[in-house]
Amino acid sequence: MKRFRFLFSLLILFALFLPDRAVRADVAPPEAPPGTTLLPGEETTQVRMMAETVTLTVSADPINAENAIAKTEAVFTMRNLGAAEEKMAARFPLSFFNGNSDGFGNFPEIKQIAVKINGQSVSTRREIQPFFNSEMSYHERDELPWAVFDVTFPPNQDVTIEVAYDVYGYGYYPYEAFSYILETGAGWNGTIGSAEIIVRLPYAVSGQNLDLESQAGYGGASPNAALSGNEIRWSFKDFEPTYEDNVKFIVVTPSLWKKILAEKSNVEKNPNDGEAWGRLAKAYKEVILMPKGWLRNDVAGVELYRLSKEAYERCLALLPDDPLWHYGYAELLWAHYYFDVYSSSQADTERLLPATLNSLQTALALDPNLQEAKDLLNFISYQIPGAVQRNDDETFTMLGLTATPLPPTPWGGLPMETPLSTPVVVSTSQTLSTPTVGSAPSQPSSSGNGNPLCGSAAILPLLFGSLWFAKRKI
Repeated sequence: MKRFRFLFSLLILFALFLPDRAVRADVAPPEAPPGTTLLPGEETTQVRMMAETVTLTVSADPINAENAIAKTEAVFTMRNLGAAEEKMAARFPLSFFNGNSDGFGNFPEIKQIAVKINGQSVSTRREIQPFFNSEMSYHERDELPWAVFDVTFPPNQDVTIEVAYDVYGYGYYPYEAFSYILETGAGWNGTIGSAEIIVRLPYAVSGQNLDLESQAGYGGASPNAALSGNEIRWSFKDFEPTYEDNVKFIVVTPSLWKKILAEKSNVEKNPNDGEAWGRLAKAYKEVILMPKGWLRNDVAGVELYRLSKEAYERCLALLPDDPLWHYGYAELLWAHYYFDVYSSSQADTERLLPATLNSLQTALALDPNLQEAKDLLNFISYQIPGAVQRNDDETFTMLGLTATPLPPTPWGGLPMETPLSTPVVVSTSQTLSTPTVGSAPSQPSSSGNGNPLCGSAAILPLLFGSLWFAKRKI
């Protein structure tokens, strides 16, 4: 009963401290109005979209650096294939083109939009009109706001229309998704001759700073993207756009990736700067701790984990007496163990759990009042009682530490586990000690999967893991 009360209190505490963005993670990330291809007026038209070039320049939001914004510049080359001049009120959706909300009943609008026709600025007016009827899209309302402007299309002449506006990404830090809707272009005559969708980031693009395999849970990124330099490109030729042609891409928030690049530069200039190695390790870790709690496990994510682990080890070789970096390293190892090993009942061949406990033990030896380390030990004790026992006197018995020493890191200087004949007891109010524990429970036997601590996996839900990592990553 005492454990149940403590667990309930722990869950309430986690809920109280989860930020609003993380609380909503079990529903869906709130969307922003997507970029959208220009629509004609409601009448049938002989005007064809000959070419479309859209450039989205992504950067950190100047108001909140944890968000991303894309400056969108779309250039449309239009041609009237008919024999008569056409005048129409062309339109551009300011909210969700299909009448949808952001997932929470809100209808945010694009705040400012600028339009040029053949290089000359023209005014726009906001009008409420019916939404574009898409067979593949549901809707929650029948009307939405549009930016409307008048345009004349002489017969057999090209007219260039430029539209510029800003769109925000949607999702939860450190990933944000952007969309560009091509299917609205089906309203023009015939096919679209060509379309180029170009995304520019403020650094070289790679699988590490993009989510190409839907790791963040926002749905799949659009396939067939060409990555070159700092650009992502999609190219289309002579096509009638449908829902399947709409473009989506997901990026690591630019402020975080720029932090990684800055710290990489710092450690290259001064490889003995332990703090810079620690900051780099922490930034890599932020990238691989996904918004809903699991670890990123695609090829790029595995490499980022390796880079984070290596950076932590370099940091601790230089700063062996810093308890916070020991804790940060333990958090990384625990994340890998909990989500990739323990939750799938695999053998702990890397000895991640003993290494985690060793780092937490060292952190509390250096700072007995380090609350982060206590919180993580509390969490581990409830997830895996066979690894950590939380005692009534506010100490922890490290049942998961064995008599086999941990292997040294390539960098040296990292405090290693001391071989023990009895379980380690960590006090949360005094310095670390290793007294004999006469009544400590024995370690559980193997359940047949090679991991002696996996016996309780079936009855300990992974929900708590999501709560922990949603809390810790902010």
